[in-house]
Amino acid sequence: MAESTTTTRQHPFEGWEKPDLDLSRADWQSGTRNQGDVQIAFVEGFIAMRNGGRPEGPSLIFTPAEWRAFVLGARDGEFDLT
Repeated sequence: MAESTTTTRQHPFEGWEKPDLDLSRADWQSGTRNQGDVQIAFVEGFIAMRNGGRPEGPSLIFTPAEWRAFVLGARDGEFDLT
């Protein structure tokens, strides 16, 4: 797999307070021993999440508080679509 040189860009919406992170050297991790599509990386105090099947695509950036809310919601089935 080719190394990704993806970086985030300033979000165009008002109130966006996340930095322009360089993700090109991020240590991407998969929760399913590299078998899943979702990967995360901890960068400069933020959590980045991307589709491991398309690492050149965009990444979502979370603050620690946003990440915690997301993980707790997922554990509680908040995002269950079945």
